[in-house]
Amino acid sequence: MGLEVITPGLLTSVQDGGRFGHQRIGMSPAGAMDLHAMRLANILVGNARDEAVLEMTMLGPKLRFTQDNVFAVMGADMGAALDGVPVPMGQAVTARAGSVLQFGAAKTGCRAYLAVAGGFDVPVLYGSKSTLLRSALGGFQGRKLEAGDDLPFAAPKASVINQAIRQLPPQPPISRSVTLRVIPGPQDDRFTKQGLETFYSSTFTVTDKSDRMGCRLTGPKVEHSTDANIISDGIPFGAVQVPGSGEPIIMMSEHQGSGGYTKIANVISVDIPLAAQCPPGASIRFQPVTVEEAQQLYLDRLAEYTQLEQMFSQELRGIYRMTVNGRTYCVGITAGQ
Repeated sequence: MGLEVITPGLLTSVQDGGRFGHQRIGMSPAGAMDLHAMRLANILVGNARDEAVLEMTMLGPKLRFTQDNVFAVMGADMGAALDGVPVPMGQAVTARAGSVLQFGAAKTGCRAYLAVAGGFDVPVLYGSKSTLLRSALGGFQGRKLEAGDDLPFAAPKASVINQAIRQLPPQPPISRSVTLRVIPGPQDDRFTKQGLETFYSSTFTVTDKSDRMGCRLTGPKVEHSTDANIISDGIPFGAVQVPGSGEPIIMMSEHQGSGGYTKIANVISVDIPLAAQCPPGASIRFQPVTVEEAQQLYLDRLAEYTQLEQMFSQELRGIYRMTVNGRTYCVGITAGQ
């Protein structure tokens, strides 16, 4: 009992926080492209942050609940509706057995995430439930979802603790023009001074050849000082490769384990989700930061998750409704207040 796939959307797959420790044998980590949206959705329904969710790309699916469960949607706005009633983003909602949840085309952004309380009951392979599409491994039968699939819930719940207050403030709109902060290197010394200036001062455009492996960019050519090839070395999530064409490629969640192109920089962890939400035609610029700045931004984000988890799980002595700018919020008063 879980979700019945009526229509699958363009590309819908089971993803979690990723499959790590196996790049040495050539296995990509996979996992959600926008880890921030995935983690917020999981926190809203009371899951562990990296529990498996559905990642939906560009055009979402139509799904029927065959069992009661709580769900939340984050990421791109695909106009989600439950039995024809619009579903607010960033809020825990209960769906009853028989209810139909339908998504449309992304109005903003590129990828939306559906989390359900208790997660999905799919095999854990090499420490992860994620679908590695290129290897037909993990997730639901190693592939994207298709019409007629029945995706089982692992531990469904008709409600979760403090469900009335499990909602987030409206999130900033997803932009089609983003600046990604990067840490320079490790092969930035393989580019000319003009090449580095081009990389940091130019605007690049996301092409339609982008996928879960890499975000391919077009724009001014980034000039190498020597050959673009290196002895193959490891590739992390967010590495910016520049092959001989001079056009950067941001390595995404299904990146290869190693590669032989120069890497001019690496997108910092908290900004990779911005790249994941860029559809073809979106604009990207790069801004260098220090390792220390990147680490602090990452710690700040972890603190944000912890604060939300604590707020949603604490004992409350009262819940009150208030309306601000036409939107109704539930405010919880803790036992100590």
